[in-house]
Amino acid sequence: MQLTHYNTNFPKRTFPIILVCDNVTNAPNLGSLFRIADAFGIEKLFLCGENISIGRKLTKTSRATEKVVNFEICEDVSKVVTELKTKGHQIISLEITSTSQPIHKLKFTSEKPIVLVIGDENFGVSETILNDSDAIIHIDMYGQNSSMNVVQATNIALYEMTKQLL
Repeated sequence: MQLTHYNTNFPKRTFPIILVCDNVTNAPNLGSLFRIADAFGIEKLFLCGENISIGRKLTKTSRATEKVVNFEICEDVSKVVTELKTKGHQIISLEITSTSQPIHKLKFTSEKPIVLVIGDENFGVSETILNDSDAIIHIDMYGQNSSMNVVQATNIALYEMTKQLL
């Protein structure tokens, strides 16, 4: 018998992970990010950028998770990251760079709360945030393309992170 939302008994938990979106603006992507923030028990979701709103396209994709996920909309991603770093969070950016390391090689621990920064659909995580990061991670890819959709990449990253923190 296939289980539904009502008869699964996965334990509810919250991980010490804050997801910061650096100018992710596509409404269906944002709605999907609410869903995975809920699914992976993320502590908080920051939507950073200009003109971000919770509209019909977002809520259609989020399937009401915007009502249960702790989130905040902020214009200035640098200010959010600086504040979190000052409070003792480790800043980890998900981006392919010349110095990034494969996600599976980084050991995640709950000793320091984690901020995972994901970037703009077209331009990725901004250079300023990359420079402020304690680590830059990427997902190894084996095909022709050098990138994947921000939501798919975030899914993979949060799966690996929460798996290690269990």
